[in-house]
Amino acid sequence: MDSKNLKMKNKSIIYGMLAGVLSISACTKLDENAYDQLLTDNFYNNKTEVLSAVLRPYTHANAWVTPSGQDGWWRLAELSGDQLAWPTKGRHGEDGGKWKRLHYHTWTVDEGGINQAWVLMNWGMGLCNDPIENIEKRDIGQMGITQVEKEAYIAELKLLRAFHYLKLMDLFGNIPVVTKVGFPERPETMPRKEVFNFIESEIKTNIDKAPKLSRAMVGRISQAAGYAMLVELYLNAEVWTGTPRWDDCIAAANKLISGEAGAQNGVMALDPNITDQFKTTNDLSKEVIFSIAYNYSIANFQPSWPAEFYHFKQQQIYGGGRNGNDGIVLIPGVFTTYEDADLRKRGWLLEGPMFQFVAPTQPVLASEEYNGSQLEFVDNIRKNKVGSTVSNMSEGEENSGVRFNKYKLGNQFPGPGGVPAIDVNYNNGDWNIYRLTMIYFAKAEAIMRKNGGVATAEAVQLINDCKKRAFSEADFATRAYTTTSLTLDELLAERGREFIFEGMRRDDLIRFGKFASGSWWDHTPSTATKALYPIPLRQLTLNTNLKQNPGYQ
Repeated sequence: MDSKNLKMKNKSIIYGMLAGVLSISACTKLDENAYDQLLTDNFYNNKTEVLSAVLRPYTHANAWVTPSGQDGWWRLAELSGDQLAWPTKGRHGEDGGKWKRLHYHTWTVDEGGINQAWVLMNWGMGLCNDPIENIEKRDIGQMGITQVEKEAYIAELKLLRAFHYLKLMDLFGNIPVVTKVGFPERPETMPRKEVFNFIESEIKTNIDKAPKLSRAMVGRISQAAGYAMLVELYLNAEVWTGTPRWDDCIAAANKLISGEAGAQNGVMALDPNITDQFKTTNDLSKEVIFSIAYNYSIANFQPSWPAEFYHFKQQQIYGGGRNGNDGIVLIPGVFTTYEDADLRKRGWLLEGPMFQFVAPTQPVLASEEYNGSQLEFVDNIRKNKVGSTVSNMSEGEENSGVRFNKYKLGNQFPGPGGVPAIDVNYNNGDWNIYRLTMIYFAKAEAIMRKNGGVATAEAVQLINDCKKRAFSEADFATRAYTTTSLTLDELLAERGREFIFEGMRRDDLIRFGKFASGSWWDHTPSTATKALYPIPLRQLTLNTNLKQNPGYQ
């Protein structure tokens, strides 16, 4: 069976039932009453309806946990860090200054984007609570499922709900915890440490009841996703609770590295190269643990990230049909943190003159400041056309900044002479939330933290096993880490190179003590209270039982 048919067969469990029943567009209408999202009570009459309710939060998660074109967790997690920015480029991208406020850490309590993230994430939590409540109270005969299936669905949904709370706690710290739709009507703020304990308990209680990761669980929460959540929870425990949990982080990581929690394909393992996790058939990756899964071929449900990253003429570069808003770019200088020999530099990033996919000798022509000239992405943000040397978030042009090329959308048109051929999986690549490389890095960091910040042979091996894929065998011989060269600062730098665009940079900077105190490009140090976002003013008005985070009163 070819990859297209294999992918369609194994993803049909999700998308065959979603097509025509659910619509991701519903996630663009923001209901401020985020705790009481309801599905109809006249539902759950057969297995198809039950599974549709179980899967609904996953389609919604696309809106907040990925770069979806909406203000969700991903934008708040990445655009406040030292790698990515959305500068104003000519007449585009000012957007009321919202991207500048994220970049400079000058956001306010009435920030519309922060409120939208809060609403989207709490809405998703409600979309977990509703089917949990309905499946728990119904007889299996009425629903047309077995008792084993009932327990597995409930466990999966409770783990998915815990994932929502983990990400809400990450951004906002002290938040309400609601486990019943609409009750209480105005929930009280819970201290971050208590939220952490709730999440940990929910995961531990339900992880063994959920299915192990397998082909049938692609794009869904499994035991493996549960352990990955524990790894993230324990990796950040010292920041989130004041108490380090390095041994627990290592133990959870070992569950995944050993393959005890299952695998998406065969046995859990690092992919042998740097592309398998990000191409249009990345559902065949051995290392992906949990992803937001797409299959345009079946359900007309496609990745949303092109809108965030692609230039107005991007379709000519990759031979497809989708362009973007010419938005998010690398902060100047990030590109040069990659060595020229590093395969990630040219494999994951776009820099330099751009040529047409279907005619590689023909330039892609710009459309704004350089209209009629070749489009060239540059590692700076300034008005080069008029010879300006001023570089900040207001001074961009359409070609400013090195661009995203990590995930591949595929090509709708063949290359010269039919090579490469049309990608039959165009628009089908999944967005990874957790992958095994993250687990290797987390375990290595936990080992180093336990050892006073000094690398052990085991920590070095874990990072080298990942890093070696980014170099030829000959080049890696002189680039392998040693217990001397792998310092905590170098680990942070390597995390930046490996996980760029993957939503982890803000947490990394906070954990390494550099988020508030750090300087990068035109960003100057902020204050320690900016490690949390404010509870949105609109939510404080709607629910007077919420308490504002320190520094925002």
